[in-house]
Amino acid sequence: MKMKNKIKKTLNNKWLRGSSFIALGLLVGWFIKPSNNQPIESSHNHTTESLNHQLFTCAMHPQIRADEPGNCPICGMELIPVTDDSETGEDTTDYTVKLSDAAMKIAEVSTSKVEFKTPFKVIYLPGMVMPDERNIAELTARYPGRIEHLFVNITGQLVKKGQVLAKVYSPELVTAQRELFEAYKLKDSNPNYYKAARNKLKLWDLSEEQVDNIIATGNVKFSFDVLSPLTGTITKRHVALGDYLDEGDELFEVVNLSKVWAMFDAYESDLPWIKNGDIVRFSIKSIPDRNFEGHVTFIDPVLDMSSRVAQIRVELKNQGGLLKPGMMASGEIIAMRSATRKELLIPKSAVLWTGKKSVVYVRAGSHENLFSYREIELGADGGDFYTVRSGLSAGEYVASNGVFKIDAAAQLKGEKSMMNPSGGKVSTGMAGMDMGGGMKMNKQGPKTSNNDTSLSTGKLSEFQDHLNVLFGKYLSLKDMLVESNPVGAGKAASDIANLLTSTSAGQWLEHDLKWTNIYKDIDTSIRKIMNTRNLDLQRIQFSIVSNSLYEALKHYEIHHVNAYYQYCPMVNGNTGAFWLSNSDEIRNPYFGEVMLTCGETKEIIK
Repeated sequence: MKMKNKIKKTLNNKWLRGSSFIALGLLVGWFIKPSNNQPIESSHNHTTESLNHQLFTCAMHPQIRADEPGNCPICGMELIPVTDDSETGEDTTDYTVKLSDAAMKIAEVSTSKVEFKTPFKVIYLPGMVMPDERNIAELTARYPGRIEHLFVNITGQLVKKGQVLAKVYSPELVTAQRELFEAYKLKDSNPNYYKAARNKLKLWDLSEEQVDNIIATGNVKFSFDVLSPLTGTITKRHVALGDYLDEGDELFEVVNLSKVWAMFDAYESDLPWIKNGDIVRFSIKSIPDRNFEGHVTFIDPVLDMSSRVAQIRVELKNQGGLLKPGMMASGEIIAMRSATRKELLIPKSAVLWTGKKSVVYVRAGSHENLFSYREIELGADGGDFYTVRSGLSAGEYVASNGVFKIDAAAQLKGEKSMMNPSGGKVSTGMAGMDMGGGMKMNKQGPKTSNNDTSLSTGKLSEFQDHLNVLFGKYLSLKDMLVESNPVGAGKAASDIANLLTSTSAGQWLEHDLKWTNIYKDIDTSIRKIMNTRNLDLQRIQFSIVSNSLYEALKHYEIHHVNAYYQYCPMVNGNTGAFWLSNSDEIRNPYFGEVMLTCGETKEIIK
């Protein structure tokens, strides 16, 4: 027992001595200075100072630099510390912008190779079945009279050539017959008088056989037959039994429907691609199990001044009378400018527009993250592609997706960009600073003021008028979707596309970045609506157009527009969708007559 107590006492003394040495060492260490003659506290402060000078950037917009954490002034994403990987360690050419790997991934940037190919274009053509105009006969009264008998009294009745349609009593014909009998008696002594009497009856649509029959019988006929001039269908009946007729009155319209025309509307921009002999494949909504095709036999040389379209004719044999005049048709032509000539092509998505200028971003050699600004000259519109006249060479790569993100990075970096073609630094702004163009940066991200525009007062007023015109054409598109009419929606979308590509729309791209972004969204979706006859796909793109146009009407404070911002919660799997109207009446463009009144007005823009 004593031995145990002795051991325990010894251990306690050792622990106390050890603790004393540790405490003494810490105390001495506190006062002893490091070998670099800098106090530890000073070294600690230096570390803090280094942290204070840490730069922050945006993963999507690496040109942004900030001295403190915050949100990106462009996209609102939280800024991250700059790492060695995000710095540009490579030599770059003039006017070249580099995106980090993270920014490339977030912006979904992709490239396409510039190549020589045979340009082709899929042209969608709304149309209608029409009768062959060469097989239409309009019967009119050649002499005054009265309908004594009517053998055809139903529109749509089939008749054969020479079939009696009606009998007409005419006092003037009775008199003419008696004159013929008298002339016949004098035909040897006065042959001219006899010839004139015969011709008078022939001018009233009597045949030589009928005139000879009158002379042979020697009896005056009091009623005459109206005969069908061709085999076909009675499409119009203008008379009833007992009607009195004047010379020139309409009697019947007869149409031979063994051959019909399919007449398609070709938009002005598509006409250079269409030629006689091209194959048109089309479908009829009411005959879903059949596809039809024919060759272009005629292109109207004159455009309709209101719709800006020319009609394309396809002639067809109508076996069994399957095709009926008035049926709606949806056709397409795979058109080539030349079967042998190859041209330089790039995707449409690669091109940015600045008024009359066309801009692309070309990948700098083998560096997948480096892009250079390039102005090019475009040729013909080739559907999903443009032909290139100058500015690019075969084998180069252009950004075909994420182009706007690249352009925004170039602009804020001070390089050449769509809105800044001469280059030069622009203010990026940081926390609490005015970003220019109405953008302000704060801890919560970018905010846009109500006057985010670089347009002068006069130009803004003119631009507001332009948006009013755009709103009117948008309403036409909305009405076609309410009617569930994909062909009409495609035509209305084409009208909007023509307005957007006109000089009056394009000139604003040089003045205002906000409109440039809205323009791009509307133009992209409108062209997708044009190029499909799938009503569901048209409605999806329409929701994007609606949101973009709403943003424009609100942002540029369009007065007296009387736009009703309406909402249906049942669209897109109950996530809802908005649209604009010029009336508070709910007419749902996403469901049409199925749920025509589903929705409510959320806001009125006056």
